Amino acid sequence: MFRNVLNNPSTENPRQQVTAMETFVKKRSFISEARSPQKKIKLESDEGMEQDEEDEEFSHPVPWQKIEAEGLDCDYALLFSKEEADNLCKQLEEEVVYSTGEEAKVQVFGKVYDIPRKQATYGDAGLTYTYSRVTRLANSWTPTLEYIRDAVTKTTGQAFNFVLVNRYKDGQDHMGEHRDDEKELDPLCPIASVSLGAPRDFIFRHRDARGKQSLRQIEPVKLELAHGSLLLMNSPTNTFWYHSLPVRKKSSLPRINLTFRRIVVDRKK
Repeated sequence: MFRNVLNNPSTENPRQQVTAMETFVKKRSFISEARSPQKKIKLESDEGMEQDEEDEEFSHPVPWQKIEAEGLDCDYALLFSKEEADNLCKQLEEEVVYSTGEEAKVQVFGKVYDIPRKQATYGDAGLTYTYSRVTRLANSWTPTLEYIRDAVTKTTGQAFNFVLVNRYKDGQDHMGEHRDDEKELDPLCPIASVSLGAPRDFIFRHRDARGKQSLRQIEPVKLELAHGSLLLMNSPTNTFWYHSLPVRKKSSLPRINLTFRRIVVDRKK
């Protein structure tokens, strides 16, 4: 059984709290001022409404939803309007060059498979990222990727130097359960996931509740990531929770997902 925590965020009360045994969502909206979801915000308590004021303002005010469970901390918002998201999709289709050959394969339990989607890596000069036992070199930023990266940075206050682009041609393309916990990633920086195109289900599953021999009963958290949306996966989410994008046969349209990351350039520093 799944708990779907993003049905229609535009119609929900931003102060509403929904709680459950293992999963709960706290929704909040800051429309007059855009503040990073990493800032400390005090919500309603028994003593009344309190809120920490911050001097720093960002140029992309968005209504944020807080999504929380045991060890899971995410922030969700609609970052781009439909018109802008449509234009960004078209530009990315023209600009992004996807991997081929060995970089288009993945190794699972010693066997090599074709990745069930298209992938590309972009970022600052000289950066590499290793996952699934394949090291990928970052291509130079395209104008559209730079624009989206800067919008995410202005909204969140976080700087990113790398992006993994996944293109799903339709609902048959998918992504299996995994965690983005590679050692190259800055553990203090969230992973920022921008979705463009067809809405798709995104499922979190706690590491202790996976498989037939699971140690605990913890409900998965199911989101529907909308066109133009931004999902921030904050620490310690990728330590405790796996995530996936399962097959959805009824989905016939393409989707492009951009996961912005901060790779540690010099670990000694």
